[in-house]
Amino acid sequence: MRKLTFPAVAVLTLALAACAVGPDYVRPTLATPDAFARTDAAAATDGSAVADANAEFWQSFNDPLLTRLVEESLSANHDLRIALANYDRANALLRGAKFDRFPTITGSASGSESRSSTDQMPGASNSARDNESYSVQANASWELDLFGRVRRNIESERAEAWAGAADLQAMQVSIVGEVARSYVELRGLQERLRVARVNADNQKETLRLVQARFDAGRGTEFDTSRARAQLEATLARVPNLEAQVAVTQHRLAVLTGQTPDALIATLDEASALPALPARLDAGTPGELLRRRPDVAAAEHRLHAATARIGVATADLFPRFTLSGLIGSQAIDTSALFERASETRLVALGIDWSFLDIGRVRARIKAADATAEGELARYQQSVLLALEDTENALVRYARARIEDQHLERAALDSAKAAQLARVRYEAGAADLFEVLDAERTQLQAQDAFADGRTRSVTGAIALYKAMAGGWPGREPVREGVAQR
Repeated sequence: MRKLTFPAVAVLTLALAACAVGPDYVRPTLATPDAFARTDAAAATDGSAVADANAEFWQSFNDPLLTRLVEESLSANHDLRIALANYDRANALLRGAKFDRFPTITGSASGSESRSSTDQMPGASNSARDNESYSVQANASWELDLFGRVRRNIESERAEAWAGAADLQAMQVSIVGEVARSYVELRGLQERLRVARVNADNQKETLRLVQARFDAGRGTEFDTSRARAQLEATLARVPNLEAQVAVTQHRLAVLTGQTPDALIATLDEASALPALPARLDAGTPGELLRRRPDVAAAEHRLHAATARIGVATADLFPRFTLSGLIGSQAIDTSALFERASETRLVALGIDWSFLDIGRVRARIKAADATAEGELARYQQSVLLALEDTENALVRYARARIEDQHLERAALDSAKAAQLARVRYEAGAADLFEVLDAERTQLQAQDAFADGRTRSVTGAIALYKAMAGGWPGREPVREGVAQR
């Protein structure tokens, strides 16, 4: 039988090292539509230019305070800091896994002094019973990755790090979207509060007029009671709206990493709702899926799970470990590192779980099941992303149409209430017409303010679904790791 020469052994080793057991990751192919079903409905609402899906969307509202709140949330939000910490952890684990490709080298040193008893060494002098020993050594251990266990583990950790980066971006999408939505809802609530107070003032004037007519003997107590009841019902709206305003202010403060009371003074001053942006275009489903960080995170985790099948499969094969030791051992420190005190060891170890094959195959089966679950999770994330965008498109389009009708209703109801009051003062209409017109005015104006709020939040929801224009910035790192 021919002996293998060293070059032949080296070539064989390299050939084995080039192989890695387990399946190679291949991105799943999913059938997606060429276009969104609701794109035409959204486009039909406005003939203006299409907004850029890759621009920082909050800039399109031209509201400096909203921009400031978004910037603060991106740098100080604590949920973002948690996502960043998870990303840093994944990167640290990846760096640790990469070190497994190289030998592990450790050093050690020891020194001891002992004395045996006279019973142990009868007749020996004290100095003969004294023993000293000193040693210094370096140890090296290296797993020869012949079947790719280490490489598959690195591949898995790298995919997890990519997933952590996508999670961080997805959290940015979520936080910025929530800040923008909360800010718009705050302005909408403040507008509804203004409408309630203005209508209450108008109804106070109506009550004053009815009371004056009653005092002059030209009215009835029934009319006065009806006018007062309507005024009280309108005033009852105010406390609930004030509470909602306060709650939304607290939410914005926490989203920007501050205590709930931090933004009260800044946000107490009412401001108009941000203007609706230009017409939005979500692009194609394929473009959307490339932008969505939640889809990217699901795919990276599928990649990681696939690589872990290889890690488990590698246990079917022997694990070779090359270890070595070099050092010096002497009974006197002055003799350390002399040639006669040299110690060394080179060893090749083999660890094989062939007698425990049942457990190994069980781990492989578990890894297969995990990968199958991650595949289903990835496929579900794609469907949810498409559903999210289709829903956002149709809601935004219909909200714009509703908004137009509500605006006309608010204008006409205000005009009708004014005319009813004039007719009442002239004696051409009774109080019921005035109260009914005022009630309709309040309802229409409140509905318009609420509808306009939903139109703007619908635009934000569509931007969020498109996941475009999200900056690659990181929140501020704080805490123990900094000190």
